[in-house]
Amino acid sequence: MDASRQETETSQRPGLSQPPHCLSYTAVLEQLSTDADDGLANAEARSRLDTYGLNRLDEGEGISIGKILLQQIANAMMLVLILAMAVSFGIQSWIEGGVIAGIIGLNIVVGFFQEYAAEKTMSSLRSLTTPSGTVSRDGSTAVIPAIEIVPGDIVEVKTGEMIPADLRLIEVINFETDEALLTGESLPVQKVSEATFEEDTGPGDRLNIAYSSSTVTRGRARGIAIATGMDTEIGKIASALRASGQKRRPVKRGPSGEAKKRWHVQAWVLTGTDTIGRFLGVNVGTPLQKKLSRLAVGLFGIAVVFAIVVMSANYWRNNNEVILYAVATGLSMIPACLVVVLTITMAVGTKRMVQRHVIVRKLSSLEALGAVTNICSDKTGTLTQGKMIVKQAWVASLGTYSLEGGSEPFNPTVGEIGFQGLAPRSIVEEKMTAETKKPEELLAEHKELGDYLNVCSLANLAHVYKKKHEGGEGC
Repeated sequence: MDASRQETETSQRPGLSQPPHCLSYTAVLEQLSTDADDGLANAEARSRLDTYGLNRLDEGEGISIGKILLQQIANAMMLVLILAMAVSFGIQSWIEGGVIAGIIGLNIVVGFFQEYAAEKTMSSLRSLTTPSGTVSRDGSTAVIPAIEIVPGDIVEVKTGEMIPADLRLIEVINFETDEALLTGESLPVQKVSEATFEEDTGPGDRLNIAYSSSTVTRGRARGIAIATGMDTEIGKIASALRASGQKRRPVKRGPSGEAKKRWHVQAWVLTGTDTIGRFLGVNVGTPLQKKLSRLAVGLFGIAVVFAIVVMSANYWRNNNEVILYAVATGLSMIPACLVVVLTITMAVGTKRMVQRHVIVRKLSSLEALGAVTNICSDKTGTLTQGKMIVKQAWVASLGTYSLEGGSEPFNPTVGEIGFQGLAPRSIVEEKMTAETKKPEELLAEHKELGDYLNVCSLANLAHVYKKKHEGGEGC
């Protein structure tokens, strides 16, 4: 299936004559056979769950130990070493075969554990989804697991919640959402319910739609679930990130669309050579990997030629000494330790990246990273988190407190607090520097600061709860 056709199919909405942002919410209610007040019947919701599937992003194949292991072996250099090991053991050259086996094992172990650890980390990150949603069914409101929400459900959301599905809004009250994850827009977007928009309006300008995985920053709203799971806008992004290239060569066709038999044969031959090339690594991977794979294939050919020369010089005698000498001559052309040196070097680079909180899924990605000279990146949500923090506070009876030092702005345990007995405007005018102290010292000296922090702690939308830990209870 080509990319354009796939995009069209994944963008279809269930039971709608037009995209939902082009329709009034009453038309969407009618076409999805749902009621704005009562919602879906429970039986109908179960039927739609069977039709449209669970409301979750497809996580792909997950962690496959066999696949990760195969990736460590399926390259030309490793295959040449494995073949050399087999020949060495076949002629009972145990020491030479053991050395090659050790090199192969070290390379596989280092690469396998690095990529396996990265895949487990990515799998845990993919599990971070909204756990539940509030829906209207059979005339009553219920909180259900978000994965059970189906197209046509009437969903309610309020400040602080994550939107569980793409919604066509039917009622909004001072409603704003943070769509930085989807559009990169740092400021909250104010939504409306009555307006409709042209079909070619971009996702960021469809103000009557609330998108899955965006966060409600203000107000509350009710909406009709129009897309769930991989059919949501965030699901389309996930599909695009996982899309793989076309692996089958297309058949050449004439002006009227006819295809000759030899063109079919040509397409199959090219597909076969591409498959072999991918397996050997000569046409996939980074430039260094391709060069190493081509080097391995070339050296293997030279090694075979040298072995043939040695055998012919000894009149093709098949005693062990001649065969051992021929194999040793051939293997001398192959840099057996090169693979290990590269793997260990990349593993060291990966360790340094981990120390800087970067997840490296593939060792080979370090090569591409090392060749980067300029990075062009969207700022909001990529280099920054699209969030604000308090850096300065004014307690009128005392003065101005400011957060000083620390390289982790979202870590409340890092840094010191500076205090100046002036209003913020006076500090700017006089260009004064704050005297820093530990928070505990300032709290002991200034009772009013403790009262101010208590008010800030209580006047928010955070949910505080207790959960059981091993060996006792905790918060």
